[in-house]
Amino acid sequence: MRNGLSRKMPSAGHWLAGFCLFVTAWLHGVAVQAADILLTGAEESPGVQAFVQALSELRPTDNVRFQPLASLPAAGKLPASLRLILLDLPALDWRRQDSQGPATLVLRISRLQARQRFGDSQPARLSLLWSDPPLSRQLQLIRRILPQARRVGVLFDQHSEFLLKELNLAAQPLNLHIVSERWDDTHDSRPLQALLKNSDVLLGLDDPDLYNPKTAKNLLLSSYSRQVALVGPNVAFVRAGSLASTYSDQSDWLSILDRLLDQPPATWPRALYPERFKVSSNAQVARSLGIEPLNEASAATALAEGEPRP
Repeated sequence: MRNGLSRKMPSAGHWLAGFCLFVTAWLHGVAVQAADILLTGAEESPGVQAFVQALSELRPTDNVRFQPLASLPAAGKLPASLRLILLDLPALDWRRQDSQGPATLVLRISRLQARQRFGDSQPARLSLLWSDPPLSRQLQLIRRILPQARRVGVLFDQHSEFLLKELNLAAQPLNLHIVSERWDDTHDSRPLQALLKNSDVLLGLDDPDLYNPKTAKNLLLSSYSRQVALVGPNVAFVRAGSLASTYSDQSDWLSILDRLLDQPPATWPRALYPERFKVSSNAQVARSLGIEPLNEASAATALAEGEPRP
């Protein structure tokens, strides 16, 4: 009996030692997985503080912090293991000065802003998260709100002209025809009037030279007088009198960051639109144009279900 017990005791001891090793390895794994996440921008505004806090709450095991741009060294001197998130254009301009440094997520940059800085050549180690809604998504919204519309009018200038090719490709499978008009001088209304005359609906590109507080009154009043709805370019224009637009808010941006930060930086895409988004519409404008008010939540769900997933 005594010999039998002596044979069992080492077995129990080995089990306990193995369990301790397992716990130690698990705790070590948790520590290894914890990421050092640095957000930076020109200023630490209340909005920035709220965003950083929200991301910290999403990732409690990571070290999430904000550091003002002015206090940072050159990007090449930062640890390679750092997850770097840029919150504004000054931060992007700082990052572009050094080809070395950690993999970087550029939050809320528009297609035009990237084009003006990079042209056709995007620097390595940068992942751009687009702020303007996808053109294909905006066209799908038009099809949903105005199923009879066929001619989609688009104003462009030298900065946004590069989007026309993509827009035409996105319009073809939807049986939509893009009618484009160059508008280099926003004080000259003739291109706008010509476009309204030949369009069933206007699609606003996210081009601040064309769509801004100074041009809003002329754009909206002109479209009303022709009974032609304007879709896009953003939520601010919807509030001012545009019919509708898709957009992503802070919760959508946090969701995509949370997903990307779970992945190795080597797998981050070069550019990406948020998969999650919402629809904003102006019911008063819809009524004035004789259009049935939009159920925003249902519209967003239907649009999302129709989009391809990676």
